[in-house]
Amino acid sequence: MNLYKIIKQNQKLAEKRNPAFDTNRFAKFLMYFMIVYWAALFLFMGVMLPFMFEGLVPNMEPYHIMNQGILYVMLADFLIRFIGQPSVSQEIKPYLLMPVKRNKLISLLLLKSGLDSYNFLWFFVYVPFAFLTIIRFYGFGGMFLYLIGIWLVFVFNNYWYLLCKLLLGEKTLWLLLPVAVFGVLGVAEFLLDGLPISRFTMNLGEGFIEGNPLSFLFILACIGMMFFINLKLQQKMIYNEISKKEDTKIKRVSEYKFLDKYGEVGEYLRLELKLIARNKTVKTQFRMGFIVMMAFSFLVAFTDVYDGTGMIRFICLYNYAILPIMTLGQVMSFEGNYIDGLMSRKESIFNLLRAKYYLTTCIIVIPFLFMLFPVSKEKMTLLMAVAYLVFVMGFVFFMLLQLAVYNTRTLPLNANLMKGNKSSSTAQSILMGCTFGLPLIVDSMLSAFLPEEVVHIILIIIGMGFMATHNLWIKNIYQRFMKRRYKNMEEFRATR
Repeated sequence: MNLYKIIKQNQKLAEKRNPAFDTNRFAKFLMYFMIVYWAALFLFMGVMLPFMFEGLVPNMEPYHIMNQGILYVMLADFLIRFIGQPSVSQEIKPYLLMPVKRNKLISLLLLKSGLDSYNFLWFFVYVPFAFLTIIRFYGFGGMFLYLIGIWLVFVFNNYWYLLCKLLLGEKTLWLLLPVAVFGVLGVAEFLLDGLPISRFTMNLGEGFIEGNPLSFLFILACIGMMFFINLKLQQKMIYNEISKKEDTKIKRVSEYKFLDKYGEVGEYLRLELKLIARNKTVKTQFRMGFIVMMAFSFLVAFTDVYDGTGMIRFICLYNYAILPIMTLGQVMSFEGNYIDGLMSRKESIFNLLRAKYYLTTCIIVIPFLFMLFPVSKEKMTLLMAVAYLVFVMGFVFFMLLQLAVYNTRTLPLNANLMKGNKSSSTAQSILMGCTFGLPLIVDSMLSAFLPEEVVHIILIIIGMGFMATHNLWIKNIYQRFMKRRYKNMEEFRATR
């Protein structure tokens, strides 16, 4: 308990002493606003679901139907955790040199993760739902036991997420693990007779309500198994990271000779390609963006999940923007590791920004090729795919490159288990929001008054305008960056 209290106190102090503490107030406000928004939405769902289930299936109690859907809620919770929950291993580094046994430290951090308030997120749904459906049959005791059981389910889901996140941090190929597990459960649910997974979760929830010891023992055994697997993997991977020797084997290295003819811009293009190919953090971000883009393209093309004009527009924009965000959203943050060397040459930052723009323009052709699948399935027109492509190349890239002036936090290049968790600045939060929001607003406003084909032509004209003048606005970004270069360099050094 003393060690637990010390870690909690140190985390609070680390947050206050972080250079980002006084510069990300808007991001914190936005985060708290979204928490309140989703809490209110979940409460509304918890109140309305009993009445909806009663109307849909009048011969079953609403809590039976809710328990049948536990697996779907676990899947949603699993995906949400990737957005907002950091890995446990990120908190270990400061304590490795302290006189604390590594096993005890990892166990304590895993235990802390299990007791985290994040595991109570879905209580905003389940508490009002249980109050309206369970209490009239089983009283407060049944409701209390049910909520304990549901909490244990999400604790198990927490450790399952930590395992996948840990493995995914090592190799992107481990993404196939959760896909395979949820895929097998889905196949068993829909291809076998009697919906066995739904029936099992319904009986498990019924056991929680009735206080059946076997139900609680089962979920506790699952938690214990996942805890043990996480513990062993954390020990092994942390040991490998802090003890492995540098690989001195000579490897074949591409020098990208074809870029020589482009002069200094070609040199920075070469630097950008090596940044993506050689550094773990950058490479992992790029791979994840590519996987998400590919998944959404196939979902739009081969399913009806995102059918509808509004969702098609959003997915089209998202698919084009996700890879640029991986490369331009953190512009200059990775360069903060060697910003002093870059600043020693005249005009280097200007040509670096041009190289980033040209490389990202080439990269965005990849999602365009994948968007041809929805076009072939007539989910969208070819004109729409081209319009968003050109609009993103022009206007969205213009918005993202503005971050070169305001990004002042160095991000590690090869961070693995122990990478730091940096917060976004106010400017970054606003610009990233505008990157997604403004194109959709412009499209929606134009679509309200003009035919769809005319709207797409206007988007192409706007995009081509920004593309044709890219040297002018990149020069403006460079000049604004140079005016505050000393302040930026100081903050880059402070956050290394």
